[in-house]
Amino acid sequence: MEITMKARSSGRVARLLVNLACLVCMLVALSFIAPAAFGYQRYVITGSSMTGTIDLGSVVFSEVVPVDELEVGDVITYLPPPESGVDDLVTHRIVSIDGDVYRTQGDANSDPDPWTFRLDQATQSRVVLDVPYVGYAFIALHDRTLRMVLIGIPAALIALASLVQLARGLRRPEEQVRVDVRDTTSVPEEASTGARTGADR
Repeated sequence: MEITMKARSSGRVARLLVNLACLVCMLVALSFIAPAAFGYQRYVITGSSMTGTIDLGSVVFSEVVPVDELEVGDVITYLPPPESGVDDLVTHRIVSIDGDVYRTQGDANSDPDPWTFRLDQATQSRVVLDVPYVGYAFIALHDRTLRMVLIGIPAALIALASLVQLARGLRRPEEQVRVDVRDTTSVPEEASTGARTGADR
């Protein structure tokens, strides 16, 4: 009886772990899909030039707006011009607009960015919301080993839970077939026949 209770308890723990792993995987997947479904773009802040406003490790959500709606003070995410020597997207605040020429600056920087640029597209991403710390998870996922661990652990838990369920399924039919021979009695054929004959009289 005690062994059965322990087995049931370990089974519940295994199912709980599997459910938690599946929930985490689902939340990660939703974090990739949901912003686009609502018309937002998502960017992870990997630098400190906006510290104090948008800290390192934050995730920013941007709406796509017409370029002519941009104003000084808006925070945008864009790719600096090739001559800037910066190959990654930058999330900075617009500090000046001269016709179609823009200049930006990081809130934590003492000087504006040393380049100006034009926006060739008709629309531009403008930051509307930032969520601190969440971006660290996405930064960590750039590490291939960590990605494999995060995928492998839930897969291993699911496989383990499946094996446990399979073992239980194979064990139960054998338990149902067992008969306690001490509780059975054999009746001689003549006696049983006589009893039936007597009953017919």
